[in-house]
Amino acid sequence: MNKAELIEAIADAADLTKADAGRALDGLVNAITNALRDGDTVSLVGFGSFLVKERAARQGRNPQTGNAITIAAAKIPSFKAGKALKDAVH
Repeated sequence: MNKAELIEAIADAADLTKADAGRALDGLVNAITNALRDGDTVSLVGFGSFLVKERAARQGRNPQTGNAITIAAAKIPSFKAGKALKDAVH
């Protein structure tokens, strides 16, 4: 499912226009992005949690030359599925 299909599904389920559903989806994505940028966790009960994980610095290899390189530490967004979502998929 792509963004346009998701907007259409939201519009049908919530009896909204596609434009309103698109703005609602954009608002949701922006709210989650801003919360993660601020270091917060976004929990949607039954669906899952969006959070930021810390990835430690590590050694890697350049695949072309085989030389060792240092890969910097990073913060990465992550999603942990909730029980209801896991049960629905399983």
